[in-house]
Amino acid sequence: MSTGTDVQVTDTLVERMALKTLVEACLVLEEGVASAKDIEVGMMMGAGILPGPFARADEQGLDELLAALERAQSEWGENYRPPLVLRRLVAQGRLGKKSGQGFFPYPRPDDGQSREAIALETRGDVGIVWLNRPPTNPISPQVVRELSELWQEVEGSLRAIVFASSNIFTFSAGADIKEFTKMRPDEEGRELVETAHAFMRGMEQSSVATIAAVNSIAFGGGCELSMACDFRIAAESASFGQPEINLGIIPGFGGTQRLPRLIGEAKALELNLTGEPIDAYEALRLGLANRVVPDHELFDSALSWAHKLADQAPLAVRRIKRVSAHGDLDDGLRAEGEAFGEVFGSEDAKEGIGAFLGKRQPDFKGR
Repeated sequence: MSTGTDVQVTDTLVERMALKTLVEACLVLEEGVASAKDIEVGMMMGAGILPGPFARADEQGLDELLAALERAQSEWGENYRPPLVLRRLVAQGRLGKKSGQGFFPYPRPDDGQSREAIALETRGDVGIVWLNRPPTNPISPQVVRELSELWQEVEGSLRAIVFASSNIFTFSAGADIKEFTKMRPDEEGRELVETAHAFMRGMEQSSVATIAAVNSIAFGGGCELSMACDFRIAAESASFGQPEINLGIIPGFGGTQRLPRLIGEAKALELNLTGEPIDAYEALRLGLANRVVPDHELFDSALSWAHKLADQAPLAVRRIKRVSAHGDLDDGLRAEGEAFGEVFGSEDAKEGIGAFLGKRQPDFKGR
């Protein structure tokens, strides 16, 4: 029969093991041995710790764990010294699920903005569109419709949007093949592709700056969604690919067009014809990713970009996006000249120049 002492000893042992596991996981992360996602998955699959140490810590609250480790250090020794990464996250206000971000980000959708497969969270004039059909976040017909509808709702009210995943395993693994096989190619299939093209071209031509925070796998339609964004910030464990060729089909959401424009025709043809993925650093080298950051810093980095871009003049953002990357240089220069004339006479231009001369921050209104 268990005594109170036995229970107390057991509780102490469990606490010590849990705290030590977190410390060791943080040290592996700090030393660059593995990414946060790889540590999490490794501990779940290899050690049978479910959830993994970082998700468990986020659930409990990083500030509470920091306090527990400080007590443990004083009672049980230096092996329980709180890791620097944990101190830094708490200092940044990243306390776990309760704050919306810890080692991993967590959706906190606005009221009425949770759809079947996506959710919208706004922070001032920055929006976060969460892909929210774990574990693979497939780009299904439903997702395409929801993204298109949401874009029409928010285009005029937000300055920047981050596309992010609500889970650590996948940004988006691509098309929902089962759903696509139920569609009539001549009617429903064509309509779906046209809806996706219109939505993505709308993003590219708007005054809203868009950023894909690619935390893991971005294949097929997921890669195409990221390419339609103005910028791609990749976690170290991210990977990109267009595997449609392996199914006997071709990319349908812009993969044959945007990929060559980003990384060059020869390499794009190679990726589209072999279907082989590339990792984050190869994507950075080729120009598919704009920045590669540690997994646990991805969401903050993407938000930082979004807030900076949200402060830019909307009219200038729209014109720069629309005239960039013309196929013909002369046509592009003419479009640039026309856009310059339009923007130079705007209220935003007057505000920007006045702020520069007055050594203050500009307040752009999009007029």
